[in-house]
Amino acid sequence: MASKPSIPKGTRDFSPIEVAKRQYIIQIIKSNFEKFGFQPIETPSFENSDTLMGKYGEEGDRLIFKILNSGDYLSKADAAYLENKDSAKLTSSISEKALRYDLTVPFARYVVQHQNEIEFPFKRYQIQPVWRADRPQKGRFREFFQCDADVVGSKSLWQEVELVQLYDTVFTDLGLIGATIKINNRKILSGIAEVIGASDKLIDFTVALDKLDKIGEDGVKKEMIEKGIAAEAIVKVQPLFNFIGTISEKIDKLSDLLSSSVEGLKGVEELRFICDNVMKLGLNSAILDLDVTLARGLNYYTGAIFEVAPPKSVAMGSIGGGGRYDDLTGIFGLKDMSGVGISFGLDRIYLVIEELNLFPETVTETTKALFINYGDDEAFYALQAIQRLRAAGIKVELYPDNAKVAKQFQHADKRRIPFAVIIGKQELESNTYSLKNLSTGEQISVDFEKLKVTLL
Repeated sequence: MASKPSIPKGTRDFSPIEVAKRQYIIQIIKSNFEKFGFQPIETPSFENSDTLMGKYGEEGDRLIFKILNSGDYLSKADAAYLENKDSAKLTSSISEKALRYDLTVPFARYVVQHQNEIEFPFKRYQIQPVWRADRPQKGRFREFFQCDADVVGSKSLWQEVELVQLYDTVFTDLGLIGATIKINNRKILSGIAEVIGASDKLIDFTVALDKLDKIGEDGVKKEMIEKGIAAEAIVKVQPLFNFIGTISEKIDKLSDLLSSSVEGLKGVEELRFICDNVMKLGLNSAILDLDVTLARGLNYYTGAIFEVAPPKSVAMGSIGGGGRYDDLTGIFGLKDMSGVGISFGLDRIYLVIEELNLFPETVTETTKALFINYGDDEAFYALQAIQRLRAAGIKVELYPDNAKVAKQFQHADKRRIPFAVIIGKQELESNTYSLKNLSTGEQISVDFEKLKVTLL
């Protein structure tokens, strides 16, 4: 009995139309990566386990897909364990490789491994799938693409300025007018925790603050108290609960609030430099906003933190994010290699564009004309024209079977092919083609040049 076909949970099949739409997004992201000077690299879909393990925290490690060793690994693993009673050796005997969890750690490994061949600063982009053994749910998959751009080997804040411009350019080209690029700085968050005497509670403080738009001021204060942050400390950050104004006004407020914190003031000045220059240069359609509650990636970001929200008319989580890290390659022994990078959320961007009906009709256009098959002589005549049309870059095809004409037209209709080319005895004798517009029903007789011009 044949088994029922299925795919693993958290994975997806993509139809020709879905692939065309995804490729449209990827092509716009890729072309802008290259305009901004980023070079493409690719890394293997799987890495050595010790490259990945221990780099994402305890929760991340649990979500790494491990690959069983090939061959007679089970009997060897049993023997190794019985001999040493060593669970670590047992694990390595069973699995020495794992599917990549993200593109960042493999990139760090790549930089260290190829440091003598790389010209720094090194600007790289990478568009490849990653895998996470997560619980599948709406918008969260076990296999998905990441689209990353990073610069390593430079501490210059002009890189952050350009990354804001990159976000703005991509989202403008995609038609996502009014995307909000939120920016914060890790040093500011550390400075706030220092000023209120809660440096040891930095993560608890920022996690609670990050929920301000979800649970409100009272909810945030309640959570902070539950986490052991003193009531008098919370009073000191009262200005953050009503943090409004222009970017310049917000920066001035932070400067006052953090006047006693060296690190906090450094973060303020970094933000001032980035925001002032972005605003002077101007943005096409995105909105830059200083969001002091933004606290993503605190385990690895050391400077600027980015997150992008879609246009306000769409209810969707972030469609991009990133930040500055000062020691990405340190995990592989190469110290003091500062970098900054951003990522685009392909799947969420797709959903937003779909909801706003922003995909151009031409994106899903495939074959421009179907040549109807009336027999071998007509098919050969058709293929001579098809060969020349394809050489001119026009997508055309011949229906392969000499089937009923109605079936062939039905096929063109289901495929949304706009034109049919009819070649019968009369067309063969006159060296012409009958071109039918399948949406209007209009049919005209044309020579090859007129056929080509019409289909271009």
